[in-house]
Amino acid sequence: MTAHRIAVAGSSGRMGRMLIEAIDAAPDCVLSGALDRAGAPTLGHDAGSALGLHTGVAVTAELDAGLRDARFLIDFTRPEATLAHLEACVRLGVAMVIGTTGFDADALARIRAAAARIPVVLAPNMSVGVNVVLRLLEQAARALSEGYDIEIIEAHHRHKVDAPSGTALKMGEVVAAAAGRDLARDAVWGRHGHTGERAAGSIGFSVIRGGNIVGDHTVLFAGTGERIEITHKSSSRATYAEGSLRAVRFLAAQAPGLYDMQDVIGA
Repeated sequence: MTAHRIAVAGSSGRMGRMLIEAIDAAPDCVLSGALDRAGAPTLGHDAGSALGLHTGVAVTAELDAGLRDARFLIDFTRPEATLAHLEACVRLGVAMVIGTTGFDADALARIRAAAARIPVVLAPNMSVGVNVVLRLLEQAARALSEGYDIEIIEAHHRHKVDAPSGTALKMGEVVAAAAGRDLARDAVWGRHGHTGERAAGSIGFSVIRGGNIVGDHTVLFAGTGERIEITHKSSSRATYAEGSLRAVRFLAAQAPGLYDMQDVIGA
């Protein structure tokens, strides 16, 4: 069996290290490249040194060098970095697994265009559990579209820079579509002061940032006399790493195109 040759972007970050550890533990995967930003203190060092691992792969800021031996790149960085990596992957024919969030409409259009040339999995959350929850939410929102108020509450660590989280936004998109609502019209992003009564059909978002919370998401369907809560809580980034490797295995058999984790877990 030929191992999947994987490069990791943001290799010295929290998620990057988790990915390197997961790749090292997976018998069908091998780390073939490690990218970090220019000037990072890890440049030139073994990508696994902070984990007590010897990978034989030196961290580099040179995209061509980092991707030279890779068939896949897993990227959980920032939108501007991911787009630069995307251009290099298209040029070199490297498939991408993108877990970065916070893309604007123009960036998403660039990803769609690139996916016409290389296989790409783009998902706001790589957790298999979260993506099962999205399916449950679709069923719940369809059944509870009338007479129930919908609120989405998410919590993350103090270092997260975008809000609401990409996962919360995806949950909003799923429940809005299933309930026959328009998220752009019906979303309430925050409440303060004299807001008046809750607007019928609105979908509220609440954001918590603090400590080292990995990621908690709850969708609340509040009716008269009852409420239903569908919750997912992450206690470790390992679940995102394992989901990313599952996405790599999925992409290994795919033609160019834009895929998400629903495609991956349904495969």
